[in-house]
Amino acid sequence: MNVHLCFHGIGRCAREREPGESGYWVARDEFLRILDDVASHGGVALSFDDGNRSDVDVALPALKERGLTATFFPLAGRLLDPLSLASDDLRLLRDEGMTIGNHGWDHVPWRRLSPADAHREFVESRNVLEEAAGAPITTVALPLGQYDRRTLKRLRHEGYRTVYSSDRHPARDRAWLSARYSVGAGDDVGSVRRILTNHAGAREMRNVISSSVKRMR
Repeated sequence: MNVHLCFHGIGRCAREREPGESGYWVARDEFLRILDDVASHGGVALSFDDGNRSDVDVALPALKERGLTATFFPLAGRLLDPLSLASDDLRLLRDEGMTIGNHGWDHVPWRRLSPADAHREFVESRNVLEEAAGAPITTVALPLGQYDRRTLKRLRHEGYRTVYSSDRHPARDRAWLSARYSVGAGDDVGSVRRILTNHAGAREMRNVISSSVKRMR
């Protein structure tokens, strides 16, 4: 079983593009302390959702300093947003040994999408991000942690090799649907260390059951 930590923004959220977004941003100094702990622990997967500018301004140099790699999941619809990653940033991340995945177009829930919206979120967004990154994209992260059986069926049909959720429990090795722990404003190095060292408790087991329900509904 593996632990996968997911970050969204580092520093201060300059402008919320959706309600509650600032709650998923981690203070810069705390983020660096968390990375130091991750580097000493070893064997922890890292990813960054939403494609905020802090991915290249803060996260990338910090990862390089510690010899860490991560997967970045930007939004195709925000590549021209000055607060977000641009096409050149995706190529830079790749050149520095990072992986680019797909997080969709508009950061909307993927349950009950119309066929046209599903094509935009699953296919068109991937095409745009692949062109920007200069490499195939085979992984996808579920926006807002929402999914159901129909969503997963569509993603499998589109050929994604790994789908990442935010279900907060350890992930099985090489699992197609792989859970992550989102790190937010309320976390610090202590709370993250508890995830890394004690991640088989009752809460995680409840999250495993919740994930099973989502896959079946």
